Amino acid sequence: MKLTALLVTFGLTVSAFADQAPAKGSSALMGLLPFVLMFVVMYLFFIMPKQKEMKKLDAMRKTLKKGDKVLTSAGIIGIVANIEDTLVTVRTGNDTKLDFERSAILRVLDDKGEIKTEEKAK
Repeated sequence: MKLTALLVTFGLTVSAFADQAPAKGSSALMGLLPFVLMFVVMYLFFIMPKQKEMKKLDAMRKTLKKGDKVLTSAGIIGIVANIEDTLVTVRTGNDTKLDFERSAILRVLDDKGEIKTEEKAK
């Protein structure tokens, strides 16, 4: 579901509830119910999957080792030559070495240049 579709749905829901006159005996909590439901839906469909993805990405970055073939956020494919705290040195050619932040590593690739099988199973 795209964010624009969600916002349109949210707007229609709010306007539908705003047009109705409050019934006698209805509490203020019933007026907040649509907002609470929309927050729950947004959390389940947007926030939770993103958190899971970030945890997997962080775990992959922590398990990097020398000799891994990686893809960086800049689209550069190379082999990890050295790993320090937050700095990863990637060898892209015979003598070319580039330093990247650990967070710039997107994927670990196999020898054929494809995503490793444990990452494919997502």
